[in-house]
Amino acid sequence: MAVELVYFTGRKGGTESYARRLFGALGELPDAGVELVGIAGRELRAAPPSWFPGEIVHLPVAGESRPQWAAAVALAVGPRARALRADLLHCPANFGPVLHVLPTVVTVHDLLPLRHPEWVPGGRAAAVRRLQRRTLAVADRIIADSAATAADIEAVGGRAAADVDVVPLGAPPVSASVSAGVRRPATAGRPFVLAGGNRMPHKNFARLIEAWALIPAGERPLLVVTGSHGADPLVDEVRRHGLAADVDLRGWVDAAELADLYATASAYVFPTLFEGFGLPVLEAMAAGCPVLASDLPVLHEAGGDAMETFDPASAPGIAAAVRRLVANPARQAELRAAGLRRAAELTWRRAAEQTVASYRRAAAARTP
Repeated sequence: MAVELVYFTGRKGGTESYARRLFGALGELPDAGVELVGIAGRELRAAPPSWFPGEIVHLPVAGESRPQWAAAVALAVGPRARALRADLLHCPANFGPVLHVLPTVVTVHDLLPLRHPEWVPGGRAAAVRRLQRRTLAVADRIIADSAATAADIEAVGGRAAADVDVVPLGAPPVSASVSAGVRRPATAGRPFVLAGGNRMPHKNFARLIEAWALIPAGERPLLVVTGSHGADPLVDEVRRHGLAADVDLRGWVDAAELADLYATASAYVFPTLFEGFGLPVLEAMAAGCPVLASDLPVLHEAGGDAMETFDPASAPGIAAAVRRLVANPARQAELRAAGLRRAAELTWRRAAEQTVASYRRAAAARTP
């Protein structure tokens, strides 16, 4: 079975976490009966992934280039998979071939291009929508991270519910120190709240910074925001609100630094306006970090009742929620415990088992 990995560069956040965790777990299933070969771009030639349980072949394209990746996944990956004599293709990053070459499963993390094209950056919105619709039409089966995304696939993507498998994502393993309740002092030198993600509009970081300005200076924790490459567009927002001493735009961090931030933060705040699942919620919970998140149905699928919520459209509401939680260590402890219980309920092993079941349905649908 072939897996599209052209998109994987090591710098794309959630969709790459999905691949690392899912295929790592799939390789550990004792009776999966799946032999994998990855079809990657130039980036993985330079840094072969230890987490992928199979051979890697390469296309002469750069996954870092969105146009090159889109062209490869639309037109080149399917024929290459067929040339490798693969009996199935899994495209794990929202998009897949525009022509049916072999049985194909596509994981759709969200339908942002169709639901909110105004949030797709640059002049790519129309092209991305076309590729998304064609992907949905061609795939034999579609994996959705959540019931909310599955409903979108039916409502705006045009596929029947019977063609979609809902496979919730998993939480990373809980470390022994987190299980033992060990917490370290904040490495920032003062209490801080962590946030992270790309800088697309739906991540709602401008409103989060606005909310920070509403917290009285004497109560205001440091806000550490990770996830940006290069020049951070939030710099101007921080300057406009006079928060240079209170907001640390940390940029892209590696896994070790992120783990340290989770381990020392007073809370993780997730002010998003739209998600396909909300993997950072589970990652924070598994790290023993209390979670404050937008009151969205899809985030309740991920976090259950193990988090505090707020209206993401209200800067005063966000500010009030942060103030309450930062001032209440007992509630922080309750949320840590509840978050660890929730993280234990959603595992990557279960996600891998359900994904293999989807593969089998796709293959069976094409068997004469």
